[in-house]
Amino acid sequence: MAMNLRLPPATAEALKERSANTGRSQQELIREAVEEYLGLRADEFRRFRGTSDELIARGILRPPDTPYREATIMLTLPPGISSLDLLMREDRF
Repeated sequence: MAMNLRLPPATAEALKERSANTGRSQQELIREAVEEYLGLRADEFRRFRGTSDELIARGILRPPDTPYREATIMLTLPPGISSLDLLMREDRF
């Protein structure tokens, strides 16, 4: 199916940059995004076994915004509160 797509300027610029950075066409990137949104690409994640760098190179995984770093601050829960209590809160639903 052929169609015209009007994008806001910021979105169009981001698409051009991603296309240039990955060496893939804008049309291919948009097609993949629509397929992923519709849940048609879920099998690709299960089929492909590789490192995160390989997934990023293939355009399946987006690179992190910030590099990995070790957490230095450990939070502790108050006495009498468990992590299960936090998961089962009513305000989560």
